[in-house]
Amino acid sequence: MQTTVETTEKHTVKLTIEVPADEYAKDLDAAYRSIANQVKIPGFRKGKIPKQIIDAQIGADVVRDEFIQAAVPSYYRQAISDEDLAPISDPEIDLDEGFDVDKPLVFTAVVEVRPRLEFTPDDYRGLKVSRPPIEVSDQEIDDWVNRLRERFAELEPAARPVQDGDFATIDVLATAEGEEIDGLSRTDYLYFVGSGEFGPNLDTEIVGTKPGGILKVSEEITATAGEDLAGKTADMTVLVKDVKARILPEPDDDFAKTASEFDTIAQLRDDLRTRLGELKEREAEGVVRDRALQAMIDKVVVELPESLVEDETDHRVAHAKERAERAGLTVDQLLEAQGWDEARLREDSRDHAIRAITSDLVLEGIARAEDLEVTADEIGAEIAQLAQAYDRDPKDLAKQLDRSGQIVTLAGDIIRGKALDLLVEHADIETEAATPAEPTPAKTEETG
Repeated sequence: MQTTVETTEKHTVKLTIEVPADEYAKDLDAAYRSIANQVKIPGFRKGKIPKQIIDAQIGADVVRDEFIQAAVPSYYRQAISDEDLAPISDPEIDLDEGFDVDKPLVFTAVVEVRPRLEFTPDDYRGLKVSRPPIEVSDQEIDDWVNRLRERFAELEPAARPVQDGDFATIDVLATAEGEEIDGLSRTDYLYFVGSGEFGPNLDTEIVGTKPGGILKVSEEITATAGEDLAGKTADMTVLVKDVKARILPEPDDDFAKTASEFDTIAQLRDDLRTRLGELKEREAEGVVRDRALQAMIDKVVVELPESLVEDETDHRVAHAKERAERAGLTVDQLLEAQGWDEARLREDSRDHAIRAITSDLVLEGIARAEDLEVTADEIGAEIAQLAQAYDRDPKDLAKQLDRSGQIVTLAGDIIRGKALDLLVEHADIETEAATPAEPTPAKTEETG
């Protein structure tokens, strides 16, 4: 089979495919067998009808149509693979109506394809990339210890006005347009001041209120409280019944024994330093990969087919709607909670679509330049990980992926991952200077 490729317009190519008669003979025979199994001709067993009888009784043109419908798509796919093209639309196939089974089969296919980026190693090796610092400061350890202390805090009655960080026992009567809102009203509710659970206004007004005090605050209701209430104003009458201060344990050896498997606070801090260092190492690695890829994206100029961008944008918008449904919301409710509208969602989805497509093109270009390939063992290992994550049998999952054509997608993901590994491996990485962390001291309260 011989294929020639001609660029007809931007992102569109015309393939002229020629299949010699001796190459398509087996497919023509398959067309005869298919018809022989479908028809009944007196004097012949089904499936055993000679070709000349089929031509005479059924018609050679019927055989040719059967052959073309079955074989041409296969020849087209083979040509696309041979020429390393990635179609993004269905082809327009044109076949000479005067096709003769004794002559080569010649047809054309016009199709829109993904752009290709071609690189040399100098294009993507030696990229300058900054790496976040991974040193763990004493202040960061202090912050983690303080958060751990907050988990083991005790509550004690406080004979004083409410302060930020207290717990207050409150009754809440919430109404909207004169009707009580069951989802917001509470009785004897232990409320953490500063949590924003009832909106920011209550947290502001309750500070400084003594037990027995009554507050009246209003708050706009968000979509998460219910579609019928969204946008309305909730009027809340709040009775502060008592105040409880959090008493945090001292960060000493006794606290270490209570809060961890360690006997001393020094051992606990050493363990936190190790764990935080490992976490920052993983995060830094992810940042370096993102920055290396972005640095490469910034170097290329590629005009993407609008159909490709629109398809990816539509996919991302649909995925956002699916996420909203899984959360029990409509997409409008989810967007309102974020302060967005559908136009903003589509704009954001389009921006991400363009970056994602360009990223794939960059990594595919690097993979071609390096002749990167994926092995059966690598695909098997990836399927095994997916099977474990979704509690599936690896063999069943492999069959499903193969039937749906997703094995090709999986192989592409693996190759692009290898290309990104190589990009990072050959980058010129400089670690950023550490900046002092802002202290976040634990809040302790004294009763009195």
